[in-house]
Amino acid sequence: MSAEIFLVLVVALIVDRLVGDPDWLWERVTHPVVLFGKAIGVFDAALNRGGDGGWRKMRGVAAIVILVAASMLLGVVLNRLFDVLGTLGFVLEAMTVAVFLAQKSLADHVRRVADGLRRDGLEGGREAVSMIVGRDPKPLDEPGVCRAAIESLAENFSDGVVAPALWYAVAGLPGLFAYKMLNTADSMIGHKSPKYLHFGWASARLDDLVNLPAARLSALLIAAGARFKRGAEAAKAAIEVAKSDHAFHRSPNSGWPEAAMAGALDIQLAGPRVYGGARVDEPMINGSGRAVATAVDIDDAVIVFYGACSALTLIAAALVLPFLLF
Repeated sequence: MSAEIFLVLVVALIVDRLVGDPDWLWERVTHPVVLFGKAIGVFDAALNRGGDGGWRKMRGVAAIVILVAASMLLGVVLNRLFDVLGTLGFVLEAMTVAVFLAQKSLADHVRRVADGLRRDGLEGGREAVSMIVGRDPKPLDEPGVCRAAIESLAENFSDGVVAPALWYAVAGLPGLFAYKMLNTADSMIGHKSPKYLHFGWASARLDDLVNLPAARLSALLIAAGARFKRGAEAAKAAIEVAKSDHAFHRSPNSGWPEAAMAGALDIQLAGPRVYGGARVDEPMINGSGRAVATAVDIDDAVIVFYGACSALTLIAAALVLPFLLF
């Protein structure tokens, strides 16, 4: 950690908040996460075949260790290059970090769900939410679509904003790249399908581990965002529901930000849903909250989300001061 890292992080958070992921750029240039995905695909095709479960698990461990090490090495190389370039290097590093954050893009995708509901009714909402969730949207009614969008917003706030910012603050570009490689691997091979149950085991477990601090921090940031936008009672409810209901979620980490958002908005989240044609029964988070979520709740969730993002930026800015003063 250093004053320069926190300054870079502040600039990156501001740039990502204002610019996001412009389509015109990524239509012409391959996004780094896509390149990470291609590297993971190469290892998947080469190593995830033949042998029993134990042998596939060992190869999955080797694959993720190599991929994470390679991403860290890339981060070291770029870090040294940017150091040599001085002010230009500072700007390039801030732009690089911004690419791996997801404030504006996440909010834009979630807003499209509310827009789809208002413009095209339930089918419009289902189509928009299918772009951001893994569950089957066909069985969802309108409140279900709204809950799914809000849950995705809260969960991805942790994975797509807080965690990359945290690991960059802790370990610079090597830490940021390692986290994004691991998180991408978890999304691609970390699920419990027959093909990936063993090969993706290490990626899933490591992703749970590295997201543990960010998930707890994201709940506090959502409470801060609720305090900015909805008042002290909403912030208090966010913290209380996060503490009491986070374990209702199937994920050891996602329950924290989702429960905090449920408390901040006073709505129920999670509950039964369908994945790959199979019904998954889970308890409702914040069962005493409102049962019917609406497009207005999606709007309110985005407002709280942006408040939480602002709190994260302010914290990063405040952490520069001790390095400058002492």
